[in-house]
Amino acid sequence: MSRPLAELIARLDALGLLAARPELQGTLPIGRVVMDSRRVEPGVLFAAVPGQHADGHDHAAEAAAHGAVALLVERPLPAIALPQVVVTAARPALAVAAAWAAGDPATQLGVVGITGTDGKTTTAWLTRSVLEAAGEPTGLIGTIDVIAGGRSAGNAARTTTPEAPELQEHLAAMLAGGDRWAVIEATSHGLAQDRCGAIPWDVVIHTNITSEHLEFHGTLAAYRAAKRRLFEWPGAAGLPTTKRWGRHAIVNRDDGAADELAAAASAAGARVIGYGSDPGCEVVALAIRDLPGGMRVRVRTPRWEDEVEIRLAGRFNVWNALAAISAGEALALDPGAIRRGIAGLRAVPGRMERIDAGQPFGVIVDYAHTAESLATVLDGLAAEAAANGGALIACFGSAGDRDRTKRPVMGAVAARRCRAVVLTDEDARSEDPEAILAEIAAGAESAGMRRGDGLHLVPDRRQAIATAFRIARPGEIVLLAGKGHERSIEVAGERIPWDEAAVAREELAALGWGAGPAR
Repeated sequence: MSRPLAELIARLDALGLLAARPELQGTLPIGRVVMDSRRVEPGVLFAAVPGQHADGHDHAAEAAAHGAVALLVERPLPAIALPQVVVTAARPALAVAAAWAAGDPATQLGVVGITGTDGKTTTAWLTRSVLEAAGEPTGLIGTIDVIAGGRSAGNAARTTTPEAPELQEHLAAMLAGGDRWAVIEATSHGLAQDRCGAIPWDVVIHTNITSEHLEFHGTLAAYRAAKRRLFEWPGAAGLPTTKRWGRHAIVNRDDGAADELAAAASAAGARVIGYGSDPGCEVVALAIRDLPGGMRVRVRTPRWEDEVEIRLAGRFNVWNALAAISAGEALALDPGAIRRGIAGLRAVPGRMERIDAGQPFGVIVDYAHTAESLATVLDGLAAEAAANGGALIACFGSAGDRDRTKRPVMGAVAARRCRAVVLTDEDARSEDPEAILAEIAAGAESAGMRRGDGLHLVPDRRQAIATAFRIARPGEIVLLAGKGHERSIEVAGERIPWDEAAVAREELAALGWGAGPAR
């Protein structure tokens, strides 16, 4: 579907984003909007976006050579003979252009946005399960998968919140596939870079906010401000919409950022729903009873009170379930459907995934990659290990070219909770893997753990997993953290194929447990 460029110019002008009109516009048809010159095809509008490592303006000539028919730029490029839409800021303008080119799909879908340091993915899957149980076909855009029209496309790019053109095209695919709702994981990067711009959210959810991604945001205040943008509805202005659900903001009252986000949402005209353990919350967990592989939680909402079965391991998943229940309450879904939706989700790939090959110790694969999430998962496993007469072993690393401040904190967190800690590669990227491990080890050593006596540094991840299994005693639990669902390890510009659960099974088989390739 092509649309006239003049239509986009008028929208940008109405939103105050237009700095200068192109000399030639008229009915010039635009088929798609792209920001990567390598993806340019005839008939597209190329958006030149300045970035941290490259400037799209430097690739505009390449885009023109590949068939771009117009440019969206922050500064004129006189040497390129194409119509140029000059805007005041490329990223917000790109978001508007991407939505426009895709046919404004978010104005025709109900849209749920979920942000937080931890819990986004599980909350997104639970929320989708609740909506589907209520008879609402729902798409998903997130860390693990992109699902549109009931079809999984995976997420090979490993980007939780894709750039605006891809995001809007996913939403258009949902609409074409018969979905009525979309659930989107909105990261701090995605919010700060306006990837989620031009989306009129219906429900926004906050899981928690701790320290993360300071290598990008610079300060915790800037990180929190990026998360807060979701609760300010910045993408709703100027969009045609016939939505009927209103604005709903769901906040975790057990998290310190709740009041700040609730205030922002109220100022944007949203109804605020708080969830948590405090009896004063609109959606509250009154009692939690542990079951094998899950929990049964007595939940009270303004409309009903009943027990809800959660078939996911880890007490922290109670809060993820409360967030999804709150979304159902915001939309006045059938209470029975809400409960069925929560109980219907039996697993999230790479999240508290149990690997059982008959070995005498437990093995858990989880994505925990911050100090707070690592502590939460380990604390949740401690009682189970103790009940079996065992302790904990953690095997994890920390991503290269990312927030370095969390590394020693993660080491200390693990050392205080585990009998043994095996430090290994996660995604070293351009950094020295052994230097990353040394930074984590410094935190473990500050907590009293010593190398060779509980603390092991094994850069090769497969060897590290094998080491953790060899030292595990009956009744103990080995946590493999940091990779979760991911299907690659990034080292020195190369992506090495990886499947944490599969490798765990192979290494267990090598020790004689379960079936697997001989080693």
